Amino acid sequence: MNTTKHRLTLADYLLAALLVLITIVCIAPIWHTIAISLSDKSAVEGGKVLFLPVDFTWNAYLKILDDGKFFRAFAISIERVALGAGIQFIITVLMAYPLALNSREFAGRNVYMWIIVFTMLFGGGLIPWYLVIKSLGMINSIWALVIPGAVPVFNIILVMNFLRNLPKELKEAAYIDGAGPWYLLLRIYIPLAVPALATVTLFSIVSHWNDFFQGLILMSKPENYPLQTYIQQLVVQIDLNETDSVKLEELAKLSNKSLNAAKIFVTIIPVLIVYPFLQRYFIHGITLGSVKE
Repeated sequence: MNTTKHRLTLADYLLAALLVLITIVCIAPIWHTIAISLSDKSAVEGGKVLFLPVDFTWNAYLKILDDGKFFRAFAISIERVALGAGIQFIITVLMAYPLALNSREFAGRNVYMWIIVFTMLFGGGLIPWYLVIKSLGMINSIWALVIPGAVPVFNIILVMNFLRNLPKELKEAAYIDGAGPWYLLLRIYIPLAVPALATVTLFSIVSHWNDFFQGLILMSKPENYPLQTYIQQLVVQIDLNETDSVKLEELAKLSNKSLNAAKIFVTIIPVLIVYPFLQRYFIHGITLGSVKE
């Protein structure tokens, strides 16, 4: 058997160098942020920190963890992500499935499609949005962070288009075998749509986790803040009435720049943990070979 060995060419080396450069460009800002968060105040303020910590210290992280409100805010964000992403997933599937049908199978399909597209293009404004949430009694409630964004129109359109591109032979074969709409959705469409569903689920998780504005205007009590709102409000504050010499010495070593860098790194950790588990679905075509002739 003849085997042909691939010889590396100049184009291969250039491509590898380009990929390494792109990787460095992506990692460098995060690495720089971590270095700042672990550096002493004087080094940070003096612009001496690049990619390695200068006068290593945990003061920025200790400041964040020092307040018990941090853990409460973290728990609220976890609850918000679980409820928000779960509700969006269910609504996305239940809306994308019938909208993926043609107008002969679902008579009102075009009307509903125009309605959801209209809501994506036009909004009532911030003040009416707030007044509606307030009139429903959801202020200072976890539902205020979940219900207003429960219908993700972009995600619905994305999943709908994915389902419309699935082979029609699958549906016809299922109907011939006696399958109903629910069986078709749960046993055929959802397993085949895992890449699209994983993508929109990641969108939902990141959107709920990174949002701080809604918590800022819908929560009047600091103890109800989600994590992003909490750390956005967190600054270096000195209460001289409750500060001893040890705390003053610690605060003297803490910079707002290092504290902000620590905030950024703490908030991206959960996303960095979740992303690798969902990323693999982005690159695999699930419909290839699903129908055999």
